Amino acid sequence: MAGHRGMVGSAIARRLAREDCEILTATRDDLDLMNQAAVRAWFADHRPDVVVVAAAKVGGILANDSYPADFLYNNLMIEANLIEASHRADVAKLLFLGSSCIYPKFVEQPIHEESLLTGPLEPTNEWYAIAKIAGIKLCQAYRRQYGHDFISAMPTNLYGPGDNFDLNTSHVLPALIRKAYEAKQAHAAAIEIWGTGTPRREFLHVDDLADACVLLLKRYSHYDHINVGSGEDQTILDLAHLVCEVVGFSGDIHCNTDKPDGTPRKLMAADKLRAMGWSPAISLPTGIAGAYQWFLDHKVF
Repeated sequence: MAGHRGMVGSAIARRLAREDCEILTATRDDLDLMNQAAVRAWFADHRPDVVVVAAAKVGGILANDSYPADFLYNNLMIEANLIEASHRADVAKLLFLGSSCIYPKFVEQPIHEESLLTGPLEPTNEWYAIAKIAGIKLCQAYRRQYGHDFISAMPTNLYGPGDNFDLNTSHVLPALIRKAYEAKQAHAAAIEIWGTGTPRREFLHVDDLADACVLLLKRYSHYDHINVGSGEDQTILDLAHLVCEVVGFSGDIHCNTDKPDGTPRKLMAADKLRAMGWSPAISLPTGIAGAYQWFLDHKVF
């Protein structure tokens, strides 16, 4: 398991703990995933049967737009080292996790897997998207050239326990939770959200993703990547109202139209995964309430 301390990796590790398997992990102090020689040596020593690539440098619009080189280079190195080391160690199965940002900015909704590389990307996160697209193609290349069972899954916007609540690097939902909480504590009159509030986004609880990942590891073996989404979306403004309701902040919500909106809409078509019997179990209000409670318990900024 690469990335077991992150929100996604920790959720998958929790889910795998219910399976008949031994979970192998390494902390950043133990293993630098950007060090090719170190990664190869770790694989040679531990010989994992299955690899889940959940490790990545992630962030919201501000972080992506501010650090394009870091997002492209770091993610390319991490995924390339892990996938190549898995090949050398003859790993039986590898699951690479990407992101819905791999798809073009203006694309038919809901987004099907076949829409990949059919148009320009959203400029504010194209660096991360290009790295994730490269990861998909690398898995496909190793499957094609060597016959490895390397698969890729593309989750929609994720949230839940272990999320990042730093306003400079977080995604929209944890940022809204923190803004609403701090405004409530300060008895502020309003909170601010970026853009017009009209873009539509889909959200999936990370524990629902973990269930999907275990299913894919057991039953999915194909060249093409597969979407993992809830099938429902809402505007950012509606999301902000829902977060404020959960947090208990009753002030106004101001839209800062000087800030970018990002992609107008991102709704994933997850028909292939649902046909395998998976569907999300955690509703958005319930999931936000749980994420807010985790935030209160940890206050990790």
